[in-house]
Amino acid sequence: MSPLLLPVSGSAYLTRYTSFAAFLLGALALVVPSGYSLGAVLLLLGSFWLLIQRPALSLEKPDWCIIGALVGFAAIGMLEAWWDGQGTSGLDKPSRFILAVPAMLMVMVYPPRLAWVWCGLAIGAIGAGGWAGWQKLIEGVWRAQGHTYVIQFGNLSMLLGVLCLAGLGWAVAQNRHRLAWLVLLGLGAFFGILGSLFSGSRGGWVGIPFILLVLYRGYGRHLPVLAKGLIAATIVVGASLVYVVPQAGVQPRLHEAFDDISRYVSGESRNSSVGARFEMWKGATQLIVEKPLTGWGDNGYQQGMRALAEEGVIDEVVLQFGHAHNEFIDAFAKRGIVGLVALLALYLIPMKLFARDIHARNLEFRSLAIAGVLLPVAYIDFGLSQVFLAHNSGVMMYAFWLAVLWGTYSVMRRENTLSGEMRQEGHPINS
Repeated sequence: MSPLLLPVSGSAYLTRYTSFAAFLLGALALVVPSGYSLGAVLLLLGSFWLLIQRPALSLEKPDWCIIGALVGFAAIGMLEAWWDGQGTSGLDKPSRFILAVPAMLMVMVYPPRLAWVWCGLAIGAIGAGGWAGWQKLIEGVWRAQGHTYVIQFGNLSMLLGVLCLAGLGWAVAQNRHRLAWLVLLGLGAFFGILGSLFSGSRGGWVGIPFILLVLYRGYGRHLPVLAKGLIAATIVVGASLVYVVPQAGVQPRLHEAFDDISRYVSGESRNSSVGARFEMWKGATQLIVEKPLTGWGDNGYQQGMRALAEEGVIDEVVLQFGHAHNEFIDAFAKRGIVGLVALLALYLIPMKLFARDIHARNLEFRSLAIAGVLLPVAYIDFGLSQVFLAHNSGVMMYAFWLAVLWGTYSVMRRENTLSGEMRQEGHPINS
């Protein structure tokens, strides 16, 4: 059946198309240049068929809330680009959130097969972690970075791995090849997280406790006590090994962070990796105080930071960067309180809507809900030390994975609701 429980012409072929696009969105994300765009472009191109077919979408209030979050964030970004004089280049990244909307509608009309979605995530995570391991252990680079900036690579590798953990519930629900799916997604989780460790991107590690909390709320409370103990022990032992094994590179990165903080507090250095962030946050906070409602815009932000550096308020090291290295502070400084609210809506609205079903009895459905919660949770974490949405990879992965996850989740939720109503009324359900 189609997602709207109505037959759609050519649905079998178009379902294969969206399945392949969703597969590529994960499988090629970090292993080829701009790989995160390939599946997204296919979904967007496929959505033009909706203009020809004109299926009955029957969007509900939650669907409109997701669309509103995407379009609202894009609109604020475009308004900033207009009044800040950024030209057409300033419209590039905001427009991608709008383009994710027709992709989401395509997914809702022709939902991808979940096997393709989870398989793509697992292969993408294994590829990213494997390549990071090659760079780190064979080529001897200090920090693995793939085809994108090192922080983006590490955090997106972590994201792929974390989403694989969400997919374990789906794997358990499979009657065929259950063990194979569990192994594949387990390897995806392992290699995805390993890619983050090899990149040395510390910002992605901060949110691990919150990610574990979401996974526990979704899956952990249903496990027997012995299984919980074994998982907890595995996490502790694994974290200890990661810390003590020198090849992982985690220990020196953590020591470096504490050393940077110590030298910043003592006044010895303000231009270290952590110290520079503190200076950027200090300067951006000063700009927020001066223009809390409208913000400064991107060009105005850079001019304001330059003036603060010339006055000696902040170190000149901040002039190397065009943003505040914190998603929330940066949005507040550049787009004012409205921009901050739009950013929070982009993360919190999907999180709240997906969270409704992280205890669903249907494991396949629950896995999508958990993945949908983990996507914004991970991005909130990444945004604490980096402006993740200032990069193409960050924009494309959030906007289009939200489109895939919400589109598929919305379809399943509607079908589950209708199936429940029909059962209560005594009608048979066609599988």
